Amino acid sequence: MKTFGIRHFSPAGAYFVRKFLNENRPDVVLIEGPADFDFLIDDIVSKNLLPPFAIMAYTKEVPIETVLYPFAVYSPEYQAILWARENNKECHFFDLESNIMLGLESKNEDEIISDAPDKIHDKEKTSDFDMESFWERVLEQSEDMNAYKSGSALFGESLRNEDGVSLRDIIRESFMKRKIKEIIDRGIDSEKIVAITGAFHTSAIQSLDGAMTDKEYDSLKKKDSNITLMPYSYYRLSKRTGYGAGNTAPAYYELLWQGFIKNDKTYHERKYLSLLAKYMREHGGIVSSAQVIETTMLSRSIANLRGGSIPTLVDLKDAGITCMGGGSFGEMAMGFAQSDIGTKIGVVPQESMKTSIQSDFLSRLKALKLEKYKELVATPLQLDLRENLRVKSKESAFFDLNRSFFLYRLVTLGIDFAKIERNRQDNATWAENWILQWTPEAEIQIVESVLKGDTIDEAVAFVLGERLDNAISISEIADIIEAAFNCGIPKIVEGAGRKLDEMASGAVSIHEIAVTTSKLSDMILFGDIRKLDRKPLEPIVKRLCIRAALILAGESACDDMAAVILVEDIQSIHNVFVLHDFLDKDLWFDKLMEVSNRDDLNTKISGLATAILLDTGKTDENTLRIEVARRLSAGMPAELGANWFAGLSIRNHYALIGRLTLWESLSEYMDSLDEEEFRRSLVFLRRAFVDYSSKEKDMIAENLGEIWGLNATVVSEIINSEVKEVDTEILEDFDFGDF
Repeated sequence: MKTFGIRHFSPAGAYFVRKFLNENRPDVVLIEGPADFDFLIDDIVSKNLLPPFAIMAYTKEVPIETVLYPFAVYSPEYQAILWARENNKECHFFDLESNIMLGLESKNEDEIISDAPDKIHDKEKTSDFDMESFWERVLEQSEDMNAYKSGSALFGESLRNEDGVSLRDIIRESFMKRKIKEIIDRGIDSEKIVAITGAFHTSAIQSLDGAMTDKEYDSLKKKDSNITLMPYSYYRLSKRTGYGAGNTAPAYYELLWQGFIKNDKTYHERKYLSLLAKYMREHGGIVSSAQVIETTMLSRSIANLRGGSIPTLVDLKDAGITCMGGGSFGEMAMGFAQSDIGTKIGVVPQESMKTSIQSDFLSRLKALKLEKYKELVATPLQLDLRENLRVKSKESAFFDLNRSFFLYRLVTLGIDFAKIERNRQDNATWAENWILQWTPEAEIQIVESVLKGDTIDEAVAFVLGERLDNAISISEIADIIEAAFNCGIPKIVEGAGRKLDEMASGAVSIHEIAVTTSKLSDMILFGDIRKLDRKPLEPIVKRLCIRAALILAGESACDDMAAVILVEDIQSIHNVFVLHDFLDKDLWFDKLMEVSNRDDLNTKISGLATAILLDTGKTDENTLRIEVARRLSAGMPAELGANWFAGLSIRNHYALIGRLTLWESLSEYMDSLDEEEFRRSLVFLRRAFVDYSSKEKDMIAENLGEIWGLNATVVSEIINSEVKEVDTEILEDFDFGDF
């Protein structure tokens, strides 16, 4: 038997493997990879499949475990499979079956049981050792096949000597030997067998001593699992996403592969620097042809200084930073990311994909007549969620509603096919605007969703159920209920409602109540549209709103920073009270009246409470005048009075502007202040008018003009004019600690 050790993503390895196979013409080609992947070989060699792609095995029961085997066009294993098919030779995967891989106990099987003392590198002396650059400079630039083969073998041995061998590796290698023996026992000449493995395993399988016995094989734990072929992307292949067997620059490595095919070992440097310069120019960078030429020359000089003859990726980057980026990596970072990794995504024919969730997705797409939107061009889709009374079947009557449920389920699963355009929603609660755009990346996301369920519905239920189990606040549960509401999954709504009811009985902040009740309120209001049973939510909202009313005064004893958030919370809760008749509005207004009257609370919150009472007719003009006179009195510190007026001004500007008595009181207050108090009040009162429009200020000017006997136009010009100069004397002794 003959072996060839490779790195899993090695352009030189892919090129020399094909050369090795051409020279040796084996009858059987063995590939490192689970033996139960054999049934996918016909799909892998299909002309309709475009790398990168991956084979994924996953357990059927939770917790879901996976093993993933990605391939690029320059994967030696992929090229070996293609060679076997092109030459009508047998080809098999011969590593442990995936269900056994999934059954191995990682804690024990990963334990190092063999640790040779001789080290090829002294790690203390080579702390700056870059394995990626070393591999590229030494192996990817090998002069010929024998140089690569011997260098790879030495590299593999060094890894075994440095890192030792785990029990998992010994089990795998013993199984590989078993598979080789099975082929020999069929009468195949061992010299007509070639095994392609990672360099780490090559030496271990050259002798068949220790091949796994039937008894040993039967004793191995197996987990019930499924296998699927799936498209993959260079981004996911890169080490940036945590895939340990990948490389840092998948797109760059493809350039190396193209150079081998073209028999041009310098192809990658020209192409890489051209792509880098193109990206920089397209994104505002100024990169001349002269700079590209200088970068090429410098990268070659750097390569020579580092003991090579052809620039590696590190050499090209260092030269690029110097010649194109003016010495700044930051200037080049995005260009490097694009040129190193790229955006390439593979294609796997639908008939080759083996997961039920893909079949479910496609059937739902067809049933909902959304197939035409499976295009790379973004297309708008408007839905009318109302029942169509002109059709006979229930399914047709709620066709757009079912579309909405389906699209929201995709959003919940993180499948990038549909996006809701919330900012374009009009006031019609039955209308939804979506943007649909298909990407190959969405295909990957669908396949990965099989880890959560066999169908779209099951996967969504799993995701929301998991979120519910991990939720620690009532607002999180409200988010889950909202998602289930949008997805049309009543069981999750019911389960989340029960948990929310339990948590709502404990201590919760008014902010949590505001966020939660606002979401639940919308669901109750629009429940008819999405066919939701709203009744179970009503007592929860009622309980939370009662709690909000009871703790309102205590929450209002806060500083100005906390008041900013509390202002929004109070208005949200007030809106909920207004919208629903099943809530105790009298209790809420009683508590607002208490906050409005008390002097020991944040005055901005007291002012807001007064404004709400004024809006709802719970306080009259005379009471307002008395309250204004009290809050804006000479004995009241200027900042407290101004802060109260700012709170009063938060709501319904026109209602305030229309009350002349308010502006008379404000004018009398300002007249009563001495010079120092007047100056201080001006600073604080400016905050009260920040949100007033020019038109509203004009209306205020009319009021003040009438009160002061002045021309309203002149007053308006003064009020709306910009402050170009600041009287520094006013601010000399002013304490800005509050700002």
